[in-house]
Amino acid sequence: MTAPKNPTIAEELRGAGLRVTAARVALLETVREGDHLGVEAIASGVRARVGHISLQAVYEALHALTAAGLVRRIEPAGSSARFEGRVGDNHHHIVCRSCGAVADVDCSVGEAPCLTASDDHGFAIDEAEVIFWGLCPGCSTATVPAHSDPQVRKDSHV
Repeated sequence: MTAPKNPTIAEELRGAGLRVTAARVALLETVREGDHLGVEAIASGVRARVGHISLQAVYEALHALTAAGLVRRIEPAGSSARFEGRVGDNHHHIVCRSCGAVADVDCSVGEAPCLTASDDHGFAIDEAEVIFWGLCPGCSTATVPAHSDPQVRKDSHV
C-alpha cells in the first residue's frame, strides 16, 4: 500500500487516536464521496484506491472509524448497515420503501437533540435518531409494484 495522499484525513485520523494507513484514508475518502454506502460498495471503493483489502479489514476499519466519530453508521429497519461521512451535525434520514434509497434530512430545529422525549428516565439525551419512510420520486411514479424486501432492491432513484 502506498502512503496516504490526503494530509487532512491523516490529521483527522491522528486526532482521533487512530493510526494512519492507506486503507483507512481510502475508506474515509470512499465513505465521504459516497452516498450512504453499504460495506460491499465501500470495500470496492477502497480496493479501487489501494488494491486488495479483505472484507474483514473493511469491517474492522469501519468499526474503528465509527467509534472515533469520523463515520456514522445508520441501520434502517430491514436493511443492512449503511455508512456516511456526514457526522457531527443534526440530521436524519428518509428511506424509500421500494428501492431502499437513503437521503439526508436536516433537522428543522438545528440543535441536537431536535426532539424532546416525554420522559428521559434519567438519561442525559444528546441525540435523537429519526428515519422517515416513503417512496422516492422515481418509485412513486413507477407503475410496477414496489418490493418490500430491501435485500431484493437493486437500484435507487434518489
